[in-house]
Amino acid sequence: MIGRRAYGLCDFLVSEVGLGAAQIGNPQLDDRSVASLLDLALESGVTLFDTAPSYGHSEDRLGKFIQHKRHKIIVSTKFGYGVDGIADWTGPCVSAGIDQALKVLRTDFIDIAHLHSCPQVVLEEGSVIEALADARRQGKVRAIAYSGDGDALAFALGCGEFDGFMASFNVCDQRVRREVFPVLAGRGFIAKRPLANSVWRHQVQPIGEYGEPYWLRLQKMRLSTGDCGWGETALRFVLVEPTLSSAIVGTGNSAHLLEALSWSKAGVLPPARTSEIRDAFEKNDVDWVGQV
Repeated sequence: MIGRRAYGLCDFLVSEVGLGAAQIGNPQLDDRSVASLLDLALESGVTLFDTAPSYGHSEDRLGKFIQHKRHKIIVSTKFGYGVDGIADWTGPCVSAGIDQALKVLRTDFIDIAHLHSCPQVVLEEGSVIEALADARRQGKVRAIAYSGDGDALAFALGCGEFDGFMASFNVCDQRVRREVFPVLAGRGFIAKRPLANSVWRHQVQPIGEYGEPYWLRLQKMRLSTGDCGWGETALRFVLVEPTLSSAIVGTGNSAHLLEALSWSKAGVLPPARTSEIRDAFEKNDVDWVGQV
């Protein structure tokens, strides 16, 4: 079984590796395969499942899965957009989105409700935060959180309204170590993209692909793979951080999930290797901002 960690000061624990459920929303993945993957994840100790209304059939499929095992699972999803007939990034959109998610997920409450990449100007106006806080007061959500990067994340950290945060953190994206972790003040933090989009699989620059910035950074950092492969190195590097609650690994493949879980069970990276990776980032960081 994999380890569990506190989600900030909230009264629940999360698995230190969570399942990113975007890929289970793919209609080309059949229901049986999805059920098998989710069963495997839970049996292996994964308790945190991260989804979103924009992930195709993901929320619906996860809702079917959790119906008779809700007490074993921590559900994280996103709000602020995607409600028919209601403008995005408004308080009513957040409130209606929560009610919509409760129905789709077949649950009475959502554990972690994220505002996902909400613009700073909207956060400053305040109605979306108030809508989340109101849902928390009503017991519809247990924790309210902000998911994003840059100036909006900095504002969210400083406003004092959120129970937790989600942002990119990996060997190629480390600024949260100095900009976020020191000011978390006991709040939860979930790392997205902990495997840096597995950019090491590309022999040549993946021009135009999502992970291209990470590929370019890794070339400049000039790191060796060390004693284990890059996937294992990357995940164990992220798990070193004591303020981290969980690292989200997105996959629709059972074999890939088992591999990632085996890496986490190997324990965190040795201090010398951790320092080597941190130093390589700091020496080469030239506007290497967090990737959305």
